[in-house]
Amino acid sequence: MKVLILGAGVIGTTSAYYLAKAGHEVTVIDRQPGPALETSFGNAGELSYGYASPWAGPGIPLKAIKWLTMVDGPLVIRPMLDPRMWIWGLRLLANCTERAYAVNKSRMVRLAEYSNERMVELRGLNGLHFDGRERGTLQLFRTQKQLDHIHGDVEVLKQYGVRYEVLDPKQCVAAEPGLATATVPFVGALRLPDDDTGDCKMFTEGMAKLAADAGVTFQFGVKIDGIEADAERVTGVATSIGRLTADSYVGAMGSYTPLLVAPLGIRLPVYPIKGYSLTVPITDEAVAPVSTVMDETYKVATTRFENRIRIGGTAEIAGWDMTLRPHRRGPLERSLRDLFPKAGDLSQASFWCGLRPMTPDGTPVIGRAKYSNFYLSTGHGTLGWTMAAGSGRVLSDLISGSKPDIDASDLDLSRYAA
Repeated sequence: MKVLILGAGVIGTTSAYYLAKAGHEVTVIDRQPGPALETSFGNAGELSYGYASPWAGPGIPLKAIKWLTMVDGPLVIRPMLDPRMWIWGLRLLANCTERAYAVNKSRMVRLAEYSNERMVELRGLNGLHFDGRERGTLQLFRTQKQLDHIHGDVEVLKQYGVRYEVLDPKQCVAAEPGLATATVPFVGALRLPDDDTGDCKMFTEGMAKLAADAGVTFQFGVKIDGIEADAERVTGVATSIGRLTADSYVGAMGSYTPLLVAPLGIRLPVYPIKGYSLTVPITDEAVAPVSTVMDETYKVATTRFENRIRIGGTAEIAGWDMTLRPHRRGPLERSLRDLFPKAGDLSQASFWCGLRPMTPDGTPVIGRAKYSNFYLSTGHGTLGWTMAAGSGRVLSDLISGSKPDIDASDLDLSRYAA
């Protein structure tokens, strides 16, 4: 079967690999000159399988109000006359209940843990190097109130057999020795020892090479003008290099996917949430993080690569605006200075932003959409790399007509019609 994938980020590229391994003839097109040059380029570097959680949850509306009043808070909303922004926001608020949170988190952890299993396999492939570390994630709490609110998450972790540890301050320092230099107090942490870290761009580039070796054709610098369809099937894709056809098609263009499918009458509830990151050279390995530390107060993740530190965070709701706003460096720099003040040279930091494709319930949209030969894989939010391997394998199974290893019935777009 010929499969055409639209998008060469971590989701599209990983899906291409699995589809090729399943025996399909796969082509991937992207407007950029190479893979992973948009959202997959500079993310926080976490493979947070156990930490997978929806943004929408009990207490989030009140927290959001607090964050919006902070000078350098983790949330920024730039109101626009865009009905998609307001509809998406109302849907997110509708998911801020105990029941919805439990359902959504269980979906996300199911997919994330499956992705973890697939990543174990991928790590064994020759030539795949991405500054990876298998040292866990530390969700650090500065206040007792934050620590007291982990019970719901812990119950879901237990349900899916995810290993976890609740640490006191001394145990935090034992797990992350660099925290001994922190300039702020902290009361404890939730540690997920099976989480990993690494550079998503390096991973995607490596997967692109492996996919090409498996027969995948990548065509870069290709602008997509639109998708053509009849009543039942997608018939082709209009591009800057002409009309491209296949037996099946995959929309994996991240935050731009809903714009692409809207003319087809597909209402995809995905909205872009801008995130920022700093990449800082390490100056003292002894006091640098060994893995990922999530600063719960500012929702900032600090992740160790081989000789670099990646600090990522902030949620800016401003449509498809890609303005790199200098003042958004503030929360990222502050979190590093608070927790690892002597680890890196901020004066040499590179600053980046990207659009995370978010669904209102946190779970990505994976599966067939409206047409018999058209599939979606998008809406992974901040967990695109975490869920990439699992998403790619599930999508490959669905297109191949095989039953996925996990329940995928509640991952496609139909859950929004219920």
